[in-house]
Amino acid sequence: MGDWKSGIFGCFDDIGILAMVCFVPCVPFGMNAEHVGIASCLMGAIYAFIPLVNIFCWIKMRGAIREKHGIEGSLIKDLLMICCCGLCALSQESIQCDSTVSNAMARF
Repeated sequence: MGDWKSGIFGCFDDIGILAMVCFVPCVPFGMNAEHVGIASCLMGAIYAFIPLVNIFCWIKMRGAIREKHGIEGSLIKDLLMICCCGLCALSQESIQCDSTVSNAMARF
C-alpha cells in the first residue's frame, strides 16, 4: 500500500495549496471531487457549502482518493481527519491530487 505525498500536518509543503484551502476551500474541494470522478469541479465547489452533503461528499472523496492512490485507511479515520483537522485534511488531499494553484487558475 502507498502513503500520502504529505502528512496530515504537511500543510506547508505547498504554500499555494495552503492559501487556497484557507481562503477559498470550495475550489480545492471541487478540484479534488473532479479528480476522483465524484462531481464536476463546479458542483463539487457548490457541495462544499451544503451542510451534511459536504461531509458525505468529503468522506466519499477522501475514500476515493485513498483507493485511487492505493493508500491504506478506513472510513472512521477519514471521518476523524475531516472533523478534527478539516483544513489539514483538505490540504493533504489537494497535494495528493496535484490540485495546484496553477491548475486552478488555468480553469478560469
